[in-house]
Amino acid sequence: MITAPETSLLKKYDVPVPRYTSYPTVPCWNVNDFSAKPWIQAVEKVFDETNDSQGISLYIHLPFCESLCTYCACNTRITKNHAVEERYLRSVLTEWELYRYIFGKKPQLRELHLGGGTPTFFSPQNLHTLLHTILDSCTLHPQREFSFEGHPNNTTAEHLQTLYNLGFRRVSYGVQDLDLTVQTAIHRIQPFVNVETAVQNSRGIGYDSIGFDLIYGLPYQTVETIAETFRQVIQLRPDRIAFYSYAHVPWLKPGQRGYEDANLPNDATKRLLYETGRRLLHAAGYHDIGMDHFSLESDALYRAAQEGSLHRNFMGYTTSHTQLLVGLGASSISDAGYAYAQNSKSVEEYEAAVAGHHLPLLKGHLQTDEDRLLRRCILEIACQGKLGGALLAQALDEGIALGLRELEMDGIVEFREDELWVTENGRAFIRNVCYVFDKRMRRQQSGMTPVFSRAI
Repeated sequence: MITAPETSLLKKYDVPVPRYTSYPTVPCWNVNDFSAKPWIQAVEKVFDETNDSQGISLYIHLPFCESLCTYCACNTRITKNHAVEERYLRSVLTEWELYRYIFGKKPQLRELHLGGGTPTFFSPQNLHTLLHTILDSCTLHPQREFSFEGHPNNTTAEHLQTLYNLGFRRVSYGVQDLDLTVQTAIHRIQPFVNVETAVQNSRGIGYDSIGFDLIYGLPYQTVETIAETFRQVIQLRPDRIAFYSYAHVPWLKPGQRGYEDANLPNDATKRLLYETGRRLLHAAGYHDIGMDHFSLESDALYRAAQEGSLHRNFMGYTTSHTQLLVGLGASSISDAGYAYAQNSKSVEEYEAAVAGHHLPLLKGHLQTDEDRLLRRCILEIACQGKLGGALLAQALDEGIALGLRELEMDGIVEFREDELWVTENGRAFIRNVCYVFDKRMRRQQSGMTPVFSRAI
């Protein structure tokens, strides 16, 4: 039986912890000592090893938005000038050609995701031109999954039909919160009827998975308002829900200076907001999936979790597992198994680099053997809620042992024979369990910077 975590545990473990869409996490990557050559070698190696058997994943970052949502910490460009569309998409296609040259043969596309920004800022016609060109250059995997992020206010039936015709079957809508006072504060006013219309259009066209993104910890949120938001959300019965914590970083995102710290829920209330939403989702038939995610039993995400095939990458939780994820567009992140890379965040710098036929790399990281081991541990915990004894034995050191002992005492993890399991009541703390295996973060905090052998 799942019970609400004790207040003392919520307070103890309510600390800033990464979401672990990578290991090491992006702040540990190198800006000054990272070049294109080893990155290209990593891409070539993993493509040759896995394209035929698994295929590749492709993420396309479309950063433009017509207005600034002040909660957002993503890399965006605010403009109402839609003349920027065609130039930017030409740059994306040029970058794709650079990667196709590296591959040396036709890639097999298994996973495709459009993120932002606001992908539906772009016209259906321009999206069709971009995607048709890319899809025509690939072999399509028989179990492919194509998805995109939609804004309820501007995702039209034409957008939905155009993308559906190209093979998209999953859409995720940024709902965030349905209370007008909260929406006004975060500069994202979208009436419930707009969300309802977007859902009805999606289902009518034939999308088989509809997701909502929601956020807790926003200005002016209360337990009562978050409960009302979830009551309305549950009426629409999305197949999956991501329920994220708001990160207040006004020194990085000046748009967040539009409200004061005093307008934000305190730490105890913020955690109660999450537990309120989680309780209502459980009561409505949703299940915890890894960290921050919930889904109905009918959704592929739930089935993947049950079958042990759930995967996590920079697109979040996914039912497809490929070793190569290529990110196209400004600020996009790529994962080649042996290395990570991130593109330039500035649209202008990105476009200038690809115009000169250079990969627009900003920073990256070459994986050590230890990095790859710890990544496997963190992925298994984040996706399966457990860790096999063989991996645990390889990764174990004094710091991990001490951390796990404390988690065990608090009822967050337990040992079954030689395996580590996250308990049902520990699911709310999966990030904290992953954090125990973050040796790089521990060394960074202690000032240690050891050197290990490279994985390639």
